[in-house]
Amino acid sequence: MLLLIGLGNPGPKYEKNRHNIGFMAVDEIVHRHGFGAYRARFQSLVAEGKLAGEKVLVIKPTTFMNESGRAVGEAMRFYKLAPSDVLVIHDELDLVPGKIRLRKGGGLAGHNGLRSINAHIGPDFQRMRVGIGHPGEKSRVHGHVLSDFSKAETPLIETLIDAISESADLLAPDGPSDGHSQFMTKVALRLAPPKPKSPKSTSTES
Repeated sequence: MLLLIGLGNPGPKYEKNRHNIGFMAVDEIVHRHGFGAYRARFQSLVAEGKLAGEKVLVIKPTTFMNESGRAVGEAMRFYKLAPSDVLVIHDELDLVPGKIRLRKGGGLAGHNGLRSINAHIGPDFQRMRVGIGHPGEKSRVHGHVLSDFSKAETPLIETLIDAISESADLLAPDGPSDGHSQFMTKVALRLAPPKPKSPKSTSTES
């Protein structure tokens, strides 16, 4: 079983914020893969479904970002799961928009949602870092993450979220051994498809 956690802040005020890209990604997965309706559980909104035939619980904590770990810890303990059964999708300042990274463990990079989860379940959970870009100055970070994507960024972000959802079956733990590698490749190809080869010119002798 996989706990697929999308990080964000609850409520319409924050719905389109860069900080909420985790919510956006899991919402699209729930929609595309026919998960059940969200219901209130574990201090979260929870939707149940399957990826690659394996049971998956999508969780959107309703505790606000800084307390996300309370919801994740409660769900993990209820199902008697290990941190490695948890995959958190979150925004990442140090990646440009359109870039993602998948890994187990790692640093917290000043992310309050990750810090809270780390405090409740330890560092050994999986993370999908989704780039939102850095505003350039530390003093502008707070306003940057709590503002919406620009009109110029939106088409790329929409394509990225669609690509994540389309390839989500490869995130299931019982999928192929190189599932995460395949996932990254498929997402990259959606964002930067190979250029079609130009047809070879043929010359006709007269």
